[in-house]
Amino acid sequence: MSSPSVPSLRLPLRPAYPPLSRRALAGGSPNAAVPRALLLLKPLGSKAPASYHQPAILHHQRRRHGPPPAAATTTSKPVLKDPKKYQEWDSVTAKFAGAANIPFLLLQLPQIVLNARNLLAGKKTALFAVPWLGMLTGLLGNLSLLSYFAKKRETEAVIVQTLGVISTYAVLVQLAMAESMPVPQFVATSVVVAAGLILNFLNYVGWLPGTLWLLWEDFITVGGLAVLPQVMWSTFVPFTPNSVLPGIICGSLAVAAVAMARMGKLSDAGVKFVGSLSGWTATLLFMWMPVAQMWTNYLNPSNIKGLSAFSMLLAMLGNGLMLPRAVFIRDLMWFTGSAWACVLQGWGNLTCMYCFNSISQEFYFATSAGLLLWLGFTLWRDTIAYGNSSPLTSLKELFFGK
Repeated sequence: MSSPSVPSLRLPLRPAYPPLSRRALAGGSPNAAVPRALLLLKPLGSKAPASYHQPAILHHQRRRHGPPPAAATTTSKPVLKDPKKYQEWDSVTAKFAGAANIPFLLLQLPQIVLNARNLLAGKKTALFAVPWLGMLTGLLGNLSLLSYFAKKRETEAVIVQTLGVISTYAVLVQLAMAESMPVPQFVATSVVVAAGLILNFLNYVGWLPGTLWLLWEDFITVGGLAVLPQVMWSTFVPFTPNSVLPGIICGSLAVAAVAMARMGKLSDAGVKFVGSLSGWTATLLFMWMPVAQMWTNYLNPSNIKGLSAFSMLLAMLGNGLMLPRAVFIRDLMWFTGSAWACVLQGWGNLTCMYCFNSISQEFYFATSAGLLLWLGFTLWRDTIAYGNSSPLTSLKELFFGK
């Protein structure tokens, strides 16, 4: 018995650039304050004082190939004992993040091939086993994270998220062909996917006006805050009433928060909080997927036999390969999402399968030992790269900053 493929987790929190990283770009401060009317165009989430912000379009013209102002931070340069080891680990972590494309691509391909075979054989009802709402949730998460990493100029992570969007959309196309996904929802999804890919590409190469990018960020913020509570609520149906109120209420609050931030009605801390919501909601969407899967396993233990140990292993590998990069650039959101998916979606589901005798003892303990060794290797190499006294220092910098 085969189970539908789970949308792959390609995660990530806030931009925290090591100044010596090959992707780190520094931003300057203007010499004069900007009129209050122009401050309404400032990007959400910027850590700089109010006088720092300029209209996004002016930033776009002045720093054509640099990150948007929201991505600029002012961090002090770390004192490195060995800059060469720092640069080497910078390069290696980027390659690890790029290599994550392999397990993620292998994770989605079997489902695409199986759907194609069923469509060609005229077995459209077989595709109804794949929940289109769950696939759509994963797609929205990928789009949000694509915008997050494009803004940070993390090329390898951008590629991972782009492949995630394309592969998940391919499955949705198949579900629409099988009439499993309603046509209006599919058309709306297609428009959002096309717009998201085009806008992120133009922003990445520096060809997108800043005002359009701000509108897109507002859209994914509202969309993420509307979808996340609705998905969490729906997980526990029929133990909870079947209702769309959670999504409507949270979506309305998100619209109000974004509007107040744009009109300058929030404090600097409030604006920064609203600006970070899109990345956090995308991360929480992916973090919720393994929770929903384990809840299903708890309610229906017989479903565990339908899970693929190979798929769980691929999810653990893909997220594990991105962990070193997340730790290296001190990105708490990326680290939180990847670590959660690695431990819960990968190792956690393997633990469930082991407890119900679906996998062998040797396979389970080998993967457990491999995960522990990889986490230890990541912290050890990061400690050497930064010249810290212990891995605890690296973890402290990751969670609390320097």
